[in-house]
Amino acid sequence: QVQLVESGGGLVQAGGSLRLSCAASGFTFSDYAMGWFRQAPGKERELVAARSRSGGGTYYTDSVKGRFTISRDNVNNAVYLQMNSLKPEDTAVYYCAADHGWMATIPDEYEYWGQGTQVTVST
Repeated sequence: QVQLVESGGGLVQAGGSLRLSCAASGFTFSDYAMGWFRQAPGKERELVAARSRSGGGTYYTDSVKGRFTISRDNVNNAVYLQMNSLKPEDTAVYYCAADHGWMATIPDEYEYWGQGTQVTVST
């Protein structure tokens, strides 16, 4: 069956770094754009970054540009989110998701979801 399994979350001080990983299985990974979403308490789920099927296209929300980098490995069916210069406002549950289209920005367009990993940035 389809699985997306995130890892790498945790507690980090402001200014620190974390690298999230998402291992995919059960579908043809290279046929899907991949995105990282986050959801903070009381807020809507938002797209943080996305990478196209081949990896040639990327999207970043404005608040993470220059700090976060999304990458994917179509051989090992994985997607990563390198997060640098973390801020307290980056605190959220982070989800990876798969989109059969072209890097959609709204959650409803994504077909498959992981269970999420908590990222907490302290001051």
